[in-house]
Order: sequence, then C-alpha cells, then structure tokens
Amino acid sequence: MQNFDKKQKKTSFWENVFRTEDRTHSSDSVVADLPNLSDLRVDDIAVPKADIIAAPEDSSLQKISEIFRKFRISRIPIFKDTLDNPLGFLHLKDFALGDGFNKDHNFEIKSKLRSLIFIPPSMNLGTLLQKMQAERIHMALVIDEYGGVEGLVTIEDLLEEIVGEIIDEHDQDEDQLWAEEKPNIFLVNARLELDMFKNQTGVNLRYDSEQDEEYETIGGLVNSLTNRIPVRGEVIKDQMGNEFSIVEADARRIKRLRLKLSKKCKRENADSQKK
Repeated sequence: MQNFDKKQKKTSFWENVFRTEDRTHSSDSVVADLPNLSDLRVDDIAVPKADIIAAPEDSSLQKISEIFRKFRISRIPIFKDTLDNPLGFLHLKDFALGDGFNKDHNFEIKSKLRSLIFIPPSMNLGTLLQKMQAERIHMALVIDEYGGVEGLVTIEDLLEEIVGEIIDEHDQDEDQLWAEEKPNIFLVNARLELDMFKNQTGVNLRYDSEQDEEYETIGGLVNSLTNRIPVRGEVIKDQMGNEFSIVEADARRIKRLRLKLSKKCKRENADSQKK
C-alpha cells in the first residue's frame, strides 16, 4: 500500500537500511546482506497503475487535504493532464507546514514538488533500494517500454519484503479486517477468516463442503480457485459468480482484495453488520 510510517526495529538495522529524505546515513552495501531483494523484480511488488492515488497539478488545497485525510498517505504523485506525465510528488510534511494550516493562503503546488525516481519493471529490488538510498527519494514510478506509467513502489514496499507487513497507528486495527464500501462490495484483508466474515456480514463463501478443511481465510479461498498466488489487478470468479479483485499482493501472498457479490449470493442474518 502506499506510504505509511513504520514500526520501530533495532536502531542499527534501520541505520543501515533506511534513510529519510531529510537525513543521510552511510551504507556501503545493504543489499549484500539482503539477497532476497535481488531475487525479486519491481513488478513483483509494484502497486498497479489503476490503484495509484495521485492528483493533477491544478488540484485545490481542499482536494489535496481530502486525499491525505482519506487515504492516510504521506506522498502523492502529481501529474499534468494524465498520470503518464508525472511532475513529481507532494510530501505531507511540505503541504502541512506550507499550506495545510492556512486555508486563506494561495496554494502553489508546483513549488512544493519533490523529484520522483523512474524505473523499469525489470529492475530488481536490491538495485532499487540502493538507488533510493543514493538519491534520497523514497517513491518510484514504474515506466513501461512506451514511456507510460505502469506502477508505483515506495520505500515501505521494499521494507516489507525485509521485515514483513508493517502496520502503524493509521492502518486498520487487527480486528478491522473488512469494510463494506458499497452494498455488497467489500474491501477485505486476505487473512479474514471465512467463518468470521459469514458471522459478521451474513455472506457465506463456502460452496464446496469437501474443501472446507483446505482453507480458512478468504485469501486461502482465492488461492484455491487459481491454484497459485494471483497478482495485483487480477479478477477471479468463484462458482457463484462472486468477483475477487486483487488489490494488494506480492510474490508470496495476497494481502487485500475487493469482493463483489453476485446476485446469486444471498446474505443471511449476521451477528454484526458494523465493523
């Protein structure tokens, strides 16, 4: 997911791995100690273009404020006309200190833009980490062979490949594993247990009793439908016609998905309709 603050780890580890835009740490070769990063490509973890949260250069102060508040992100790519013509990114700190607390101030978005890194989808993650460290830029746009934007990678995405999924105070609590965005359309964490989802929403996604013991979570169900780990942006249907759109995933697991119930799926009485 795009840009969140992180859990604390040992100081020595972060001094070697992580460097903010405003502070520099010496690091000769972090990647040498993290060979797994060199085994993965940028397109294994990049947020697909359709899921990138960005804003046009003529966005108002109110619009930018709304994006920061709604999505809880710290960096927003800014573009001219379309995302395929990126200008840079706006950092929450620059926005808040310069304009966010002064509603009457003339808002000049271009003067606050920071540079982006542009990378090919084939670059390995170890090389990208080194590049982010060297240039002190923690957001990169993935560019396809025609020069268009294909995806986005942040420093958080790289760190999660090292230490696992990172959750902070702005992320969903552990027990908040689903949200009903619209009637019969749910954004769910792949770790959500099927039985819990049924109890809380009345949605029963188990349609094959012989497979009941093979998986317990929605992520496990989707993996069983494909017999592999789906990629971001992929849409999978089950036998009832329910659609599972992969919102966030990496090479090892699904993280989040969007469930759109088919008209055939009838909701039962649930213990709780609010989560």
